[in-house]
Amino acid sequence: MAAVDDGELVFYPAYCFRASPTHFAWVKMGAIDVHLLKRRAEFEEQSTFFYLNHPVRFISIVGIIVARTEYPALTILTVDDSSGATIDVIVYKVPVTEDDNNQSARSGKDSRAGDLQSAYATKHVAATNKTALDATALVPGTVVRVKGTLSMFRGTMQVQLERVSVIQDTNAEMRFLDQRSRHLVEVLSVPWRLTEEEMVKLRYEADEEEERLEEEQEKIKRRQRRRIEREEKDQRRIQKLWEREEKQRAKEALYCRDAGARFMRDFKERKV
Repeated sequence: MAAVDDGELVFYPAYCFRASPTHFAWVKMGAIDVHLLKRRAEFEEQSTFFYLNHPVRFISIVGIIVARTEYPALTILTVDDSSGATIDVIVYKVPVTEDDNNQSARSGKDSRAGDLQSAYATKHVAATNKTALDATALVPGTVVRVKGTLSMFRGTMQVQLERVSVIQDTNAEMRFLDQRSRHLVEVLSVPWRLTEEEMVKLRYEADEEEERLEEEQEKIKRRQRRRIEREEKDQRRIQKLWEREEKQRAKEALYCRDAGARFMRDFKERKV
C-alpha cells in the first residue's frame, strides 16, 4: 500500500521502484539538491533517499575538487559543482597490512612532502564492489565526474565513491550541467505517479520474481543435499571397503602366523 505524507506526495512500496526513472539510474544532481534528499523510516535498510517521492540510490555529479583530507581509513574529497553547495565524497582506502606498517616505519626519515605523496599514492577501492580506484590524480583544482552511492554522517549527506573520471574538456562539463538542469526540471521536480493498474502489475511481477528466486534457492538446496548425500554414501562405501580389506588382511595375517607356526613345528620335528 502506498503511503501519503502531509504534502500529498505518494510514496510507493519498494516493489514499485523498478518503474521509477531514478532508482536504478545514475541520477545527475547538483550538490545543493543532494543535500535536499530525505530518508523515510520504512526504507532506511535499503540506503534509499528521496527527492520529492523519487527514490534515489546512485548519483552523478561534476565539479572541481577544492579540498582533499586524508584519514587512516579513507580520503575525503570536497567537491564544488557551482550549484550553491559543496559535497564530501568518501573514498575508502585498502586496509593497511602489517607489512605496510613495517615499510612505513623503515621509511620514517621521509620529508613531509614525501609523506603527502605517499598518502596520495595509497590504494583506494570502490565503496560497494571494492574494485581498485586510482585516486592519485584527485587533487584540489581537478574537475571530476563522480558516481557514487549515498550515505549520511551526522545529518549531512555524503557520496561514497564508486567510479570517477577526470573532466579535461570544458564542453563536457557544460554538457553535464545542461543534462543535470534538464533532469531536475523534467524528472526530479515532477512527483512520480503510478496508476492502480501499474501498481497491480508491478506487484504481480514482484511476486513472480520472489517465487522464481525461492525456486532457485530450493534447487540450490536440493543440489547441496544431493551432494552431501552422495558424499556420505561414498564415505560409507569407502568405510565398508576398508573394513572388508581389514578383515581380509587380518585373515591373511592369521593364516601366515599359523603357517609359520606349522613350518617351525615341522622343522623342529625333522631336526629331531
